[in-house]
Formats: sequence, structure tokens, C-alpha cells
Amino acid sequence: MRVVIRNGNLIDPANRLDGPADLVIEDGRIRSVEPPQRLAQPSDPDTLEVDARGWIVAPGFVDLHVHFREPGYEYKETVRTGAQSAVAGGFTTVACMANTNPVNDSAEVTRYILDKARSADLARVLPIGALSVGLRGERLAPLDQMREAGIVAVSDDGRPVMNAGLMRRALEWCADLGLPISVHEEDLNLSAGGSMNEGPTAARLGRKGVPNAAEEVMIARDLALARLTGGHVHVAHVSARGSIDLIRQAKKDGLPVTAEVAPHHFSLTEEAVEDYQADAKMAPPLRQAADVEAMREGLRDGTLDAIATDHAPHHRDDKAGTFETAAHGVVGLETALPLTLGLVETGVLSVSEAVRKLSWNPARIFHLPYGSLSVGAPADVVVFDPNQAWTVAADGLHSKSSNTPFVGQRMKGRAVLTLVDGRVVYDGRQVKGQKSKVKNEDR
Repeated sequence: MRVVIRNGNLIDPANRLDGPADLVIEDGRIRSVEPPQRLAQPSDPDTLEVDARGWIVAPGFVDLHVHFREPGYEYKETVRTGAQSAVAGGFTTVACMANTNPVNDSAEVTRYILDKARSADLARVLPIGALSVGLRGERLAPLDQMREAGIVAVSDDGRPVMNAGLMRRALEWCADLGLPISVHEEDLNLSAGGSMNEGPTAARLGRKGVPNAAEEVMIARDLALARLTGGHVHVAHVSARGSIDLIRQAKKDGLPVTAEVAPHHFSLTEEAVEDYQADAKMAPPLRQAADVEAMREGLRDGTLDAIATDHAPHHRDDKAGTFETAAHGVVGLETALPLTLGLVETGVLSVSEAVRKLSWNPARIFHLPYGSLSVGAPADVVVFDPNQAWTVAADGLHSKSSNTPFVGQRMKGRAVLTLVDGRVVYDGRQVKGQKSKVKNEDR
């Protein structure tokens, strides 16, 4: 099938393109980028014409950090429902963490997830393999076998690797395999018993908090191990201002380190949990205003390479009960774009820089052949309206779960077309194969 997307503002950071252009797609690949309105009209009915006037045409977004829960927790999310949420948010490639049941610590589970992704036929879902068997932090999983089966990175995310010797061996092995290690940085001795940030809100509520140091000391350890081994450390969901200083200096020193931040950590402060709002409970927790500003500055100066959602769906029962017992995590694939565009509106990033953090940079971090509109590249494309206003509604999300503190919030910016391999998988209202969930008043 041939697709021509005309009259949009094309942004492709990989090729330093930012301006009006027409995009031609043939046989699932980028065929050409041409000056607007100079292309011949289609000569056959197999050509899909899209008028993107007033919209932005960009590489499909790449998310390095999602939890799709399958196998084992399908009542929260499946590979299919997670992929539905992804394409509705403009994400064409996502990397899913290993904390499933069974844990993705074997080639068999890796292949199972890839089979489910092929069956869904929506976003590319790429498995991340467990660092340790059962995520127990005791012995290394068979990383070479999982690499052969198709993992794109290694992580025990959800649980920190407290054993420094095990982390050293993992970094040495992954350096040979060419795999980055995505690290969940939390010292359990410092965070034990904490359910929110250690700060004024926890003090007012009389609750034990998690200090910034719980994240910072583990980052310092793993940066030292990166220096020792040459292994690639990718710091997941950075949240503390001291972490930014450590990562910034490590990059100046030339260490193999990259880092991501989740939209909730550059958008919300600890005050979001003031009324024990369980949908604002996450790990690491929401921090103070100074930390939020540090995340924004880290994005601005390049210390933070990528924006990743840490999409973590939970059934409503998992968020019920007391705040202390509620599960950690929020869904984020469908709110990431407008929250990132909020950084554009406040002058933190340009639109091109925002697109880079959502596409080209994450693809490079995990060595993926996506994130650009280069001629010959896979035609993974998002067309989004940066000015479309909409209200986040629990029953309007394409995920199986709706645990987000942004329900009821008015946002600006939304995907109107998502293509994977040149196929339309989301048309701004409906995911391929799924009943529409977008309300008329939101368009």
C-alpha cells in the first residue's frame, strides 16, 4: 500500500528536518520526503492520501519502559491492550519489563511475548529480559539465550539489584552481548517502609517517606561499576535532583551511561498524594518542586536522554485499601505526548527536541533501527495535533487499566494517526481491531 501524508510540519531530528514537507510511504518503508504539494496526485486507488495541514508528522515514538503484565497478570494488561494504548499515544515501539509471572528470565518467555506481539499486530513490543533468575537478585539469568531469543535490554525493574557483585558480573556480560542494563535505583535499606517521598507532605501526613538518597546512592554505585566494567548503564525513571548531578558528571567523564525520565516526574510533585491519592503512588515516588525543576533542566541540557512512560497498569482493586498497601505505578502511554508538549509550552524544550526525546534518542539507546524518517527506514510514523484539547477520562483510555492521577485533567496535544510498517493502526479515534473509545466532545 502507498501512503502520502501531505502538508504537515515534518520533524525528524535524526535527519535535522523541521518544516513543511510531504511524506511518501511504499511497501512499509519511507520512500521519500518532498517539498509540500509538489507530488503528483495518486494514480491508483491503493494510495491513501492524508492531509496533515496544521499537524506535526514525526517518527513513531519509542518507549523504553512499559509493563504489559502478560504472562500472569492479564487482568491488569495484556500485550494486546498495552499495544492498543501505545499506538493511541503515538508509540510504535515499546520495550516491556520482565516482572511478569512467570518472570521473563528465559528464552521461552521471551518468545511467548514476541508471539503475542505478532498476534496483536499493532505496536512493536520488544521484551526486556530479567537480569536475575526470578528477579530475586541472587544469580544471573541466561542472558545469552534470551539475547538469542530477542530481548533488547536487561533489567530487574520493579526490584533493585542490591548485590553489587551480581551487578558487576551482569555489566561485564552485557558489555560482551551488546545489551544495556536498565537499572531501578533504590536502596531498600533506605526506602524500607516508605510509601511516598520523604518531605513536607509525608511529614504533614505522619507517614514514613523514601529519601532522595535511596536513589542517589545506588546510582553512584552503578556509575562506579560502569567505570570498572565498561558496561552500559541506563538509569530508569530518574526522580531526584542529586541523581541529575551524578549522571551529568558521569557523562562529562565519558562513562557509558544514559538516562530516562517519566512524564509524571517532570509534571507532578509530592503534593499529588496529599489526600492519599493511590493513583499518584509510584516507585520512585513523586518528589518536591526542586526535583521537578531538576528533571526539566536535565531534559533541557541533555543529561536526560529520553522520555519513557513507565506505563504500569493496575486493576482498581490493586489501588484500593490503604495508601501503604496500594500498588505502585500509573498508566502513561496516552498522556505522555501532551505532558511532553507542556514542556514545549513552558520553553523547556522545542518541539524538535521533544520529538527527539520520544523517538530518535530512545531508539539509539537500545540500538533499535527505528525513530527516524530516513529513506528506506521502516514507516513507523505518528501524526499529531499539538493543539487538540481533550480531557483524560478513565473510560476513554485504550489500556485495560485506568490508574492515573491525570483523570479529569484537560490536556493539549494528541495523536491523530499512527502507522507501523506503513499500516494505519490508529486513526485518531479507533485502534485497529478495537471499538472506538474517543468521545466526540474531545475532538
